[in-house]
Amino acid sequence: MYERFYELRERPFALSPDPDYLYPSRVHREALDYLRYGLESHAGFVVITGEIGSGKTTLLQTLLRGLDSQTTVGRIVNTMLEPRELLETIMIDFGLDPSGKSKPIMLRDLAQYLVDQRLAGRLILLVIDEAQNLSLAALEELRMLSNLETEKSKLLEIVLVGQPNLRDKLAAPELEQLRQRITVSYHLTPLDADETANYINHRLRRASMGAPLEFPRDVTGIIHTRSRGVPRIINVICDATLVFGYAEERRQIDAGLMADVLVELEATGVLPQGEPASALQASARAMMDESRARATALDLREQAISQRERELAEQRRVLAEEYRLLRTQRPAAPAGSGARPAPRAATPFAPVRPETAWGRIKRLMLGQTRPTVEEN
Repeated sequence: MYERFYELRERPFALSPDPDYLYPSRVHREALDYLRYGLESHAGFVVITGEIGSGKTTLLQTLLRGLDSQTTVGRIVNTMLEPRELLETIMIDFGLDPSGKSKPIMLRDLAQYLVDQRLAGRLILLVIDEAQNLSLAALEELRMLSNLETEKSKLLEIVLVGQPNLRDKLAAPELEQLRQRITVSYHLTPLDADETANYINHRLRRASMGAPLEFPRDVTGIIHTRSRGVPRIINVICDATLVFGYAEERRQIDAGLMADVLVELEATGVLPQGEPASALQASARAMMDESRARATALDLREQAISQRERELAEQRRVLAEEYRLLRTQRPAAPAGSGARPAPRAATPFAPVRPETAWGRIKRLMLGQTRPTVEEN
């Protein structure tokens, strides 16, 4: 749609979790470090939580992309499951057939698979996304699976990823034993104002085919306030902004356009109602007026400086010309006579001595417009 207009390879704010567009904010770097530590140390349970749209799935995709070929990954995204259904889903994801088998037989087959993989030198990783939807009984089933281990390490590494209420669920008294096995835990917090600006322009640079489009700081400030720093909401707002900019053939994004976008997103229900439209537009206009005022003041100052420089240049030119005339008109005294030229008679209209050439030179150099008594 707008890609050609803004010289972009693709839409930079698509909602799909693309690791190529992961912005390495402080919290995302720390979360990746925690995940890698948990896997390398065979920690058992790793828990990552964050608000909806905070970048958990993109973070996982980035982690999985960086794993070597010696890691077998099972990933579950549909978590509205009871304990037996969860066990069957795990087996299917690892390529095992649970059809017609009792639970003890399924557990035996899964354990044998994990042992065979470990003997082959492979690490088995089970990632459960949207883990907050698991029942307490299903979470307890996972704890039982984590009992499958050798003398030195776990046979199965488990990463639980979910929304903040996953932590509330794990705090239940029934899951005390599971909590004790969680060795790595991290919560993704929203981006701050600086990170929001960097996040937006990072994605624009990644998608650009030429000189990248850049959202100015006043615009990213509005986006941060409205999105509360949540990456998914940032993406929704920025994508809509590019659509609006393309429709109005606006090469540059400004606060006025941003206000119109937010009003439209709220009117269509894409975003919940926030600041009233009139207040938002007034705020955007105030930002634009302040920016114009600063630019006008800067222009006036530059014009004053240029005018002063021209005046000084003219004074230097006049000074140089008078000095040249002084040198050419001064009479030369006869050699060896010791005579001095007769003083010039004072005119009846000048009660003070006339300004000397050197006094005028000094006055012009000091930028004075009238001679003083001392100078004469």
